[in-house]
Amino acid sequence: MRILYTSLALLLGACSLTPPLERPAPPVPAVYPDGADAAANAADLGWRQMFGDPRLQALIATALDHNRDLRIAVLNVDAVRAQYGIERSALLPQLDARLSGGRERVPASRDAPATLQGAHAAGVAISAFEIDLFGHVRALSDAALARYLASAEAARAARISLVAAVADAYLEERLALEQLRLTETTLADWRQSLNLARLLKDAKQNSGLDVAQAEGQVASAEADLEGRQRDLKMARNALALLLGTPVPADLPEGMRLESQPVLTALPAGLPSDLLLRRPDILQAEQNLRAANADIGAARAAFFPRLALTATLGYASPALGSLFQGSQLAWGFTPQLSQPLFNHGRLESALELAQARRSAAVAEYEKSIQTAFREVADGLAAQATLTRQIDAQQRVVASAERRRELSSLRYRAGQDSRLELLDAQRQAYAARQGLLSLQRLAFKSTLSLYKALGGGLRETAAEAT
Repeated sequence: MRILYTSLALLLGACSLTPPLERPAPPVPAVYPDGADAAANAADLGWRQMFGDPRLQALIATALDHNRDLRIAVLNVDAVRAQYGIERSALLPQLDARLSGGRERVPASRDAPATLQGAHAAGVAISAFEIDLFGHVRALSDAALARYLASAEAARAARISLVAAVADAYLEERLALEQLRLTETTLADWRQSLNLARLLKDAKQNSGLDVAQAEGQVASAEADLEGRQRDLKMARNALALLLGTPVPADLPEGMRLESQPVLTALPAGLPSDLLLRRPDILQAEQNLRAANADIGAARAAFFPRLALTATLGYASPALGSLFQGSQLAWGFTPQLSQPLFNHGRLESALELAQARRSAAVAEYEKSIQTAFREVADGLAAQATLTRQIDAQQRVVASAERRRELSSLRYRAGQDSRLELLDAQRQAYAARQGLLSLQRLAFKSTLSLYKALGGGLRETAAEAT
């Protein structure tokens, strides 16, 4: 009979009211625009292969060791894993060792004098263990497991975001430094031009208007220089925040922006690859699994619950005879409970679980659409920025030739100061525009690398 009862309990424990998980089809096209290469994926590149600047590599490694946001994400994983351990432990009986003893005085009665009585017990006990008839405990455990896996994916996503953020901040610092150097060089040239204007005025070869124009030009460059210095300091502050520690003093020398060895031609694979590579999509999928398991737990709450309390040990009024064979004692107390009337609480809990699953489905679909859009934007930038930079380089070359010719003609008295001023400003703006485009090209490449799920591994060898 005992074997039959145990077998029946185990059979009923296999019952589950959790609905089958139906993962929605990706709401995106099957291929990317702009003729993306489907034979490879940039996510297979480790960040050391992606970013060849030794200084940037050292900065990323430092941030991975010290960044507080990443540390918080990892600690959150530990917390959710502990919560999963709590839920999972409910699947197995809790066995406690118990030892108790006491004495009491029984008052005298008409038939007996007052006496002292003792009670001692020792043994093991199972306290209110729920036999999972309809999968309530299993559903809660499954939901906790899914949330633990979601938190692990969130930590992976935080790592990718940190690698990308450090690279982006470093390139921003490189841009600010290059712009500062360009402004310093331009200011030195314009100061020489101002000195020339003053000499020509002293020689009665130009008017005070030329000097005033040159002075205004120098003042404009001096104001621009202050702004560039501010940009550089702010960029370095942002980089230090990402590192989580002061910038090490023994870092390798950084490379110029135009010489940065960042891979720019990145293969994107297929949109379906994102489902396996993007941690944020995998996190949304695990959240969907957790919401689906919550429905199973909410459904099981409508059905009876069977709890078991059992004890096995020894009991005796005297401590000396506690462990004698005749003092063996046991107890077995099953308890069956069925919800009857709870003012709609269980129905509302089920509706809440179903609504949260619908929201999880929408979040999952949105994460896929967002990932597709980010990759498509990166491919669009990759397809156009190279040609735009080539065109801007021709603009710089043309502006420099005009500036040189205008300077020669001004010195020869063939052009006005206004013409030289316009040529100098155009050359300066053209070079600043080229630096900004180079920075934008790296930024878009970095965004594409992150969008594809790159930056999780240090080297490509970690994938094997």
